[in-house]
Amino acid sequence: MEVGAASAIGMGLAAGLAAVGAGVGVGYLTGNTVTSIARQPELRGSLMGTMFIGLGLVEAMPIIAIVIAFILMGNIG
Repeated sequence: MEVGAASAIGMGLAAGLAAVGAGVGVGYLTGNTVTSIARQPELRGSLMGTMFIGLGLVEAMPIIAIVIAFILMGNIG
């Protein structure tokens, strides 16, 4: 397999798997936060703050994967 073909496959895998992983992570995090708020409504502010920090960390993964994909795209040529 050529280096360009392997880079193209790696680029697609990096972007696709990161998007799937982020989607699962955001869904899991949001669902558990809603469940926690339903159980203890008085902790809503604290739980929401923690959720938004977690969302930022989860969403950083696809951004890093896209950067890796662009680096691999530089090897296709």
